[in-house]
Amino acid sequence: MKPKIWLSSPHMSGAEQTYIKEAFDTNWVAPLGPNVNGFEHDLQSYLNEDRYITALASGTSALHLSLILLGVTNGDEVICQSKTFSASANPIVYQGATPVFVDSEKDTWNMCPEQLEIAIKDRIDKGKTPKAIIPVHLYGMPYKVNEIHKIAEEYNIPVIEDSAESLGSHYNGKNCGTFGDLSILSFNGNKIITTSGGGALVTRTEAHKNKAVFLATQARDNAPHYQHSHIGYNYRMSNIVAGIGRGQMTILDSHIAKRRANHELYQKTFENNDKITFLSEPKDHFSNRWLSAILLDSKTTREGLRLALEKENIESRPLWKPMHQQPVFKDAPSYLNGVSDDLFDRGLCLPSGSNLTNDQLDRVISAINTYFAVC
Repeated sequence: MKPKIWLSSPHMSGAEQTYIKEAFDTNWVAPLGPNVNGFEHDLQSYLNEDRYITALASGTSALHLSLILLGVTNGDEVICQSKTFSASANPIVYQGATPVFVDSEKDTWNMCPEQLEIAIKDRIDKGKTPKAIIPVHLYGMPYKVNEIHKIAEEYNIPVIEDSAESLGSHYNGKNCGTFGDLSILSFNGNKIITTSGGGALVTRTEAHKNKAVFLATQARDNAPHYQHSHIGYNYRMSNIVAGIGRGQMTILDSHIAKRRANHELYQKTFENNDKITFLSEPKDHFSNRWLSAILLDSKTTREGLRLALEKENIESRPLWKPMHQQPVFKDAPSYLNGVSDDLFDRGLCLPSGSNLTNDQLDRVISAINTYFAVC
């Protein structure tokens, strides 16, 4: 069996050990400490905007707290991009609210502004003005920020920017993770940088940050005993995990450069293969190319190529299955144009990690060429 080539595996810098050792040496192993504060500062400096960062246990917990901060509760509706991972939608249900799914557009594969406005108008006509909109920067490609936010402002609906896949991406020179009324980041094991698990909430006000920290640390009232006037959560990032994040921040830009180089190599290699197309960067969009994804022509089966790569011990993965196709959300309202269904049918993510070697990339390319030579 040939060595496994992973889709997107963790890539350590070596600096992580310094921060982790310091946490152990000083006995800061709780969900607070110098690394937590330092990681939040590092992120704030990187985003280069007047924002407040709260380091949390996951991107999902950041999304959940965002909904709470916006007052989303039982019986409300929240618009969510359909073409995404389920973690974008699940917290809506945690709050007893209903997700309303909106399809994608072809330029970025993200939330379609036209379908978004159709959905908002229809929900208002039905007596349910959405409490929030959750667009996603899919695979690191920024969504159509100007169009989406203009619509949100027109109907006075706050935006929770799901930037879980797009740290280091930017739109019109401005970093993803800074556009939303609230924004979320993820540092899961397969992300552009990782803390093994973890995420962050990006807020525009210190008051929102303070409320998020309060809720994320079990909502303890200011009393000498344990007293609680609100439901709280165990969502705060630990000082050890934050130490990994501090080490990862030192190589974030180099990780982005390598992933973009991977994408460029794939695109150049297969530019004359009329069965494969790539998502290009529209004007003013800069993608971290978290994952390199291809679309196959209608005569080539995505599953056939995936299985051929699997036979060579190479991991690949279909594009996210849209939320409106998921059994758990089968009864949710959806506003569709067919784009995300087509992307799911024809799309495949290729190995994209920043730690891929030239030999590994050659193996992937050779396996793809072999498949097309015989299929």
